[in-house]
Amino acid sequence: MKASVLIVDDEVNVQRSLRGVLEDSGYEVWTVGSGEECLQLLKTISFDITLLDVWLPGRDGLEILEEIMTQRQQQYVIMISGHGTIGTAVKATKLGAFDFIEKPLSAEKVLLVLEHALKQKQLETTNQNLRDLLHRQTVMIGNSVPMQALRQQIQFAAPTEARILIYGENGTGKELVARLLHLGSSRHNQSFEDVNCAAIPEDLIESELFGCVKGAFTGATEDRKGKLELANKGTLFLDEVGDMSLKTQAKLLRVLDEMRFHPIGSDTAVEVDVRVIAATNKNLEQEISNGDFREDLFFRLNVIPFEVPPLRERNEDIEALAQYFLEQFCQQNGKSSKKMMPAVLECLQEYRWPGNVRELKNVIERLVIMEPAPKVEVTHLPEAIIQVERLGKSGASDWRAAREEFEKTYLKDQLKENSWNISKTAVAIGMERTYLHRKLKDYKIKVGS
Repeated sequence: MKASVLIVDDEVNVQRSLRGVLEDSGYEVWTVGSGEECLQLLKTISFDITLLDVWLPGRDGLEILEEIMTQRQQQYVIMISGHGTIGTAVKATKLGAFDFIEKPLSAEKVLLVLEHALKQKQLETTNQNLRDLLHRQTVMIGNSVPMQALRQQIQFAAPTEARILIYGENGTGKELVARLLHLGSSRHNQSFEDVNCAAIPEDLIESELFGCVKGAFTGATEDRKGKLELANKGTLFLDEVGDMSLKTQAKLLRVLDEMRFHPIGSDTAVEVDVRVIAATNKNLEQEISNGDFREDLFFRLNVIPFEVPPLRERNEDIEALAQYFLEQFCQQNGKSSKKMMPAVLECLQEYRWPGNVRELKNVIERLVIMEPAPKVEVTHLPEAIIQVERLGKSGASDWRAAREEFEKTYLKDQLKENSWNISKTAVAIGMERTYLHRKLKDYKIKVGS
């Protein structure tokens, strides 16, 4: 697509010569002879660059520039003048002009300044898109009482250097809370590094955290920085810290005390300044009693405890979350907007969401991709959710028994969908593997049956 340029100059010869040079270079060119015409045109058309003469009939170019910057701060304006002075150039720059070119105009100079302006504009657009993306990825949806309380906690704790331990079931959004804490801190311009302690094998977690030097172990073909060093001056997020081995816990404890460590295979200590935020879906006090988590590490991490509520405890947020995900996935997948029917929202609110927000997000994404209809109907929902709605309408006197029957059916369906692989099923529904084993035992579900 051609870049567009508006030329504002009362000299017809200047308009003509600039138009010829710019059109030959691939620009789309518009011309006007006064500042008022310029302002009128900018109300309806957005130009990439405006070339604005200082000396114009009626109001001069600096007055027009000031009004443009008031109405369109993102407009790129390059001033041109045959009577330029240093003072005029300085004033134009202070008012917001990108550059100042003196007449007689050199084609090479004009094209070079335009090229620089377009590159700068493209860079700013890219940065704004990245900021918008970051905002979408870190927006916290919901106005329920638990979410309002959580927002307030984040607001109080984020600007501090205190270590924070975030509790919550799988899929509740613990990483989102950690990122919001980072973004609200004085370290927000520095790195945010995350380590999923449950997903990385025990023999690799140390190299992931501390890094290594070439030849330290089989497969270490080069020096590699660990997450601790990468997070220097920033934030390190230890997700599912309750799954970290006791050996690694001991090493992490020392790092938290000294803020220095040795990469694997190195005799040289690395000093760091890192804020540590951890999260877990386990009861760490119970893990301490079982001998699976160090009490001294717990006290160092648990300076400020946060609790992220499960979705079933903030039922009133489900509609806002569902609508948000529906719009997000329609946009991401190039789909036309969809309307969610009231009965669908009723079903979503009846369901208990064992996989929490993550499960809801997955359901909405599947609806957007797999259902072409412009309206989302109850029949489009997964059978497990529809079944809960049916149980609710049946007037079953024993809700606990009805819920257990639903959970049993749901788990069987999910196991079948994941080829009876327990680990894959646990990940798919956002449930801890040991908890899933316990559920299968309680419901006497035999894998493969």
